[in-house]
Amino acid sequence: MRLVFAGTPEPAVPSLRRLAASDHDLAAVITRRDAPLGRKRVLTPSAVAAAAGELGLHAIKADRLDAEATERIAALRPDLGVIVAYGGLVREPLLSTPVHGWINLHFSLLPRWRGAAPVQHALIAGDAETGASVFRLVPELDAGEVYAERAHPIGADVTAGELLTALAEDGAELLLSVVDAIAAGTAVARSQTGATTYAGKLGDDDGAVRWAEPQDAVLGRIRGVTPEPGAHTTVDGTRVKILVVRRAADGAPALEPGHMALHERELHVGTATRPIIVETVQPAGKGPMRAADWWRGLRSDEPVAGS
Repeated sequence: MRLVFAGTPEPAVPSLRRLAASDHDLAAVITRRDAPLGRKRVLTPSAVAAAAGELGLHAIKADRLDAEATERIAALRPDLGVIVAYGGLVREPLLSTPVHGWINLHFSLLPRWRGAAPVQHALIAGDAETGASVFRLVPELDAGEVYAERAHPIGADVTAGELLTALAEDGAELLLSVVDAIAAGTAVARSQTGATTYAGKLGDDDGAVRWAEPQDAVLGRIRGVTPEPGAHTTVDGTRVKILVVRRAADGAPALEPGHMALHERELHVGTATRPIIVETVQPAGKGPMRAADWWRGLRSDEPVAGS
């Protein structure tokens, strides 16, 4: 089939590469425009734009799939549109422009966690399992019929970034299998069933650690917002990023929520139940460092972390 692919960040790249290596004709790649990144705000192509250039594919850069973008895509006469984390909505008449419409690779087991941040919310909520789904795009958010899905267990120590990387690789194979089935006329889609939950985009406030929550909830939040938007707390009025954590062993001394102490050369922080171990932090204006070394350098006798 003749395809158009829409995607922007790194998790969309494995799907783009898999489709580009297939027997299908990838007519164009749609991605968001170059964005200023870093302290010097240098205009930088998206991960998908960079991969498209490397693969020699025609790229259409657009922040919105408006009338102009629709006209350019329609001129390509695509059989199928494929979207993976593009960052914008596909509306009519573009939704009906390809012969077979559009399919979307989404990183959850729908209808669990429809929306912008399904992987992050799955970790924050303490889910034991997530996965990837390929579904038919419809006007309602992530509500179309599902062609295929693949479950993926959530490891005890995995971060959102690590889990998303794994799902992007799994999902690329799943996506191609659905494209092949649509081309062969054998694809079958089913309606979504079960309770619907929504995964809204996360902001900086979502990264603030709530030390008064139980240990599992604290760990889930920290891992769910790593690397973006990032976990953080305040100590003596100074913001500190929390980069690497793990569960304290059974029998570790109890601490009040937010209270910090060294135990066996490791920094423990109390929660509503058992403490956690903070391995790596990044104080404001400094680079990453061992949490125990940072704690020793504090002038406060009894530092307490606040949300």
